[in-house]
Amino acid sequence: MNVKQTKIDDLNLKVSINIENADYAEAKKKKLNDYRRNAELKGFRKGMAPMSLIEKIHGQQALAEAINTVVTEQLNKFIDDSKLNVLGEPLPSENADKNNWDNEQDFTFDFDIALAPKVEFTVNTEDKVPYYVINVTEKAVKDYKANLLKQFGTLQKSDKVKDGDFLVVDFEQGATKIENTYVSLNSITDADAKATFVGHKAGDVMEVDVNKTFTNDADRAALLKVKKEQLAEMEPVWTMTIREVNTFVDAEPTQQVFDDIFGKDVVKTVEEFDVKIKERLAEEYSQESDYKFMNDARDYLLTKTDLQLPDSFMKRWLMEANEGKFTMEEIEKEYDGFAKDFRWQMIRNYIMREQKLKVTKEDVMKQAKSLASYQFAMYGMNNVPDDTLTKFAEKTLADEQQGRRIYEKVEDDLVLTYVKGAVTLEKKKISLEKMREMNK
Repeated sequence: MNVKQTKIDDLNLKVSINIENADYAEAKKKKLNDYRRNAELKGFRKGMAPMSLIEKIHGQQALAEAINTVVTEQLNKFIDDSKLNVLGEPLPSENADKNNWDNEQDFTFDFDIALAPKVEFTVNTEDKVPYYVINVTEKAVKDYKANLLKQFGTLQKSDKVKDGDFLVVDFEQGATKIENTYVSLNSITDADAKATFVGHKAGDVMEVDVNKTFTNDADRAALLKVKKEQLAEMEPVWTMTIREVNTFVDAEPTQQVFDDIFGKDVVKTVEEFDVKIKERLAEEYSQESDYKFMNDARDYLLTKTDLQLPDSFMKRWLMEANEGKFTMEEIEKEYDGFAKDFRWQMIRNYIMREQKLKVTKEDVMKQAKSLASYQFAMYGMNNVPDDTLTKFAEKTLADEQQGRRIYEKVEDDLVLTYVKGAVTLEKKKISLEKMREMNK
């Protein structure tokens, strides 16, 4: 047996493995014995067929399996012994199989191997990365306060219907009566239909074409308390009696509202309310600033290290690894983004290793709970109990794909927190609008 390497360039090797009959004969014999032991052939008891017959039926397959086993072992041994830092997996060289499989003597197999580029760099105060600080404006505080008070507002009875109100109504059509059903004017998309409600008061009776007024089938079925399949059989015009008119009223800045928003006795005055809003805005803005810094720092390190990849090999490897799910044309189209992410992973892993940064279970759970809190907040659910967040986070982490993304996010945060503390931050003032435009 002979293993020979040929250096193509700094990132590509060709490895040739030459094996003789003696190298694979024993492995082939074992394979044939396995086939014989399990063979059920007519005229012979199981496992008792002549070896010559087994050889005739399974000889080529046993040969291929034996050689594959020997070659794989030798290739892995060569990589380990040579301490090669390979990318992907070795690939058979294109047009490499010129062996005569009918002549069981010597075989030669060529493999292409890609080597990871050497990653070695330092990060210090000589490295300068911009850091954008968002101005907290009085208008932003005012708008945020208005949104919070609206969020914690309540429904109150009103004399007359206005746009955006909520009604409790009865519908009648012949002997059919539907009592105490809810109508939100915001759900009525037709402006003319909505206008017919405005100005009415509790006790008023009006004719309503429900098909024209409530165009969404699911909403209309819920309104009439029937299944969607029954709608087609119903006449569209109903007599509607308004029972209640309710208007959504923004909350007042009272102690109870302060407690509901921030927790008991955290805020006690309107002035403290404004201060707390500024702090919350500054915290939210800092997350946007950090997100921008993360992208800028990542791009800076990608440029600074200028890691080169064996692109041709990597495209072939992606094609093979995805087992034909993508065409080479599709891989070419997406390759630049993949290569950028791949280089960043190498940079991130280098910093994690050199700075001895470790991801803990606590870090991962904290990130998962933060994600859960954000998702609840999107639905207006603030101050969610910690045990609820924990259960949601555990469920998220149990999903392999989501768990991996969260783990990588924690690694990113650890690395970029280190980078943020090591480089010189070139601080620049910026408006929220400009920042969000940049972060798109």
